[in-house]
Amino acid sequence: MCLAIPGKIIELDKKKQAATVNYGSGTTRKANVSLVQVQIGDYVLVHAGFAIQVLDEKEALETLALFKEMLSLQEGS
Repeated sequence: MCLAIPGKIIELDKKKQAATVNYGSGTTRKANVSLVQVQIGDYVLVHAGFAIQVLDEKEALETLALFKEMLSLQEGS
């Protein structure tokens, strides 16, 4: 099974086609953005280090909330 995670672009290096993506709770990672047109503040779906889709903010935040809920349920069991 493959999993893509939404995150917010907080830094962008267009020359390197790379961005720093914030996944929440202080987690940031670099992602390749060569497949999408983005700007700082955009939410993207990242799979295997590549931003594969731009998301609207509402959709991204809903998905992140679902991930948090799943993690809290796992921790509670």
